[in-house]
Amino acid sequence: MEKLNILVVDDEKRLLEEIEEFLNNKKKYKTFMALKPSIAFSILEKHRIDIVILDIKLPEMSGIEVLKKIKGTYKEIEVIMVSGHGDMSTVIEAMRFGAVDYFPKPFRLVDINNAIARTHRFIELTRELKETKSDLNRLSKKLFESIGVQIIGNSKGVKELVSMMTKVAKTDNTSVLVLGESGTGKELVAHGIHHLSKRNKQIFYSVNCSAVPESLFESEFFGHKKGSFTGATDDKEGWFEIADKGTLLLDEISDMPLMQQAKLLRVLEERKVNKIGSRKSRTVDVRVIAASNKNLEEMASKNEFRLDLFHRLGIFVIEIPPLRDRKDDIPILIDYYFNHYIKQMDSKIKRIDPNVVKLLSDYDFPGNIRELKNMVERAVILCEEPTLGMEYFRINSKQTAEKEIENTTSDKSVKIDNYDLEDNTKALIIKVLEKTNYNKSKAAELLNITWQALDRRIKKHGIKPE
Repeated sequence: MEKLNILVVDDEKRLLEEIEEFLNNKKKYKTFMALKPSIAFSILEKHRIDIVILDIKLPEMSGIEVLKKIKGTYKEIEVIMVSGHGDMSTVIEAMRFGAVDYFPKPFRLVDINNAIARTHRFIELTRELKETKSDLNRLSKKLFESIGVQIIGNSKGVKELVSMMTKVAKTDNTSVLVLGESGTGKELVAHGIHHLSKRNKQIFYSVNCSAVPESLFESEFFGHKKGSFTGATDDKEGWFEIADKGTLLLDEISDMPLMQQAKLLRVLEERKVNKIGSRKSRTVDVRVIAASNKNLEEMASKNEFRLDLFHRLGIFVIEIPPLRDRKDDIPILIDYYFNHYIKQMDSKIKRIDPNVVKLLSDYDFPGNIRELKNMVERAVILCEEPTLGMEYFRINSKQTAEKEIENTTSDKSVKIDNYDLEDNTKALIIKVLEKTNYNKSKAAELLNITWQALDRRIKKHGIKPE
């Protein structure tokens, strides 16, 4: 393991000698000592330093001034402050200027070791976050340039997903199994792996196994020679030949017939294909990525999918989290698609009603990102007002309507007879108006919308006082 480079700045020579001896005995640190700031800056110019342990009271200039100069020039260096005066206002000031930790004098040498360990862990986490963010930005840029789509999100689930994609992309032939519900972006993940890999200049070829009739599967899979069967009027390349040197995505792999699964397994193991009607085999160099929204292991236990193929495909498994498990990304996705569609459609909409984001963030999105994307597109098409309100979103589930009722009134007599949001919005407004004796100000307050927004909805739904 690479040693940490540590610089200790203190004007007490005896103390520096004790610290140097203690840290050097640890065998995992390379230490540098400075009795005054000018020596410290000279060391910083000549050596890569990871951590500086800095006394607040120094000759030439204060520790706070030294801290400012270090963080201004060497942003990646973390600084631990030491103070023998117990002046908490100075400590707080040091933290404000970028110090990562603090401990008071007098101290035990073990205190220094603990502070270094904490700071080292902080450095590692910071680097990991930067690498993940860099990977995500790089991947999104590559995907947008190649297919016009990005990976959007900032949640822990997205960061872990990108980390997995980046790691497996560094291998060349490892088969990948991408699992996730419909609409989570399995094909986008496959594209991402391809574009991060050494194969990114070669073809990415995607096939949907559920769309190929079983009678044509072998011909599509391996290709055929002219005249090999009735209707074979020309030579035809199979999937593996088309994707040679590149990446082949087998989407909906669970729908592949069992007989063809055995042939796929043989190709994966031998890296050779035989056209129908040909006695010669051809070597192919293809990375295979399979995708499914079904539990293949469970299917294998029921003999609905080959267990040996599952294990062969699942050398590296990536599970995409559903949108309901990455709620933090919903506002980001809404904003992204909103801006995308108002620009694409040259819409005059200026903003989104905050209640839209609030209510949709509570929705479980059974159709995941695809459902959210389609929902925003439809709403932008329908809306002719400056503000995009919830009335333009159709949600085929009563969960959001129920939450809207719970959030706006304690009257449990509001009844949902269907899942149409337009009907339920009208019923809710009528119920709240009745509850407030048609006082629009009180009703708007209960509904958590402006008086003007309520008035627009009353006119839109043709609601009149009884």
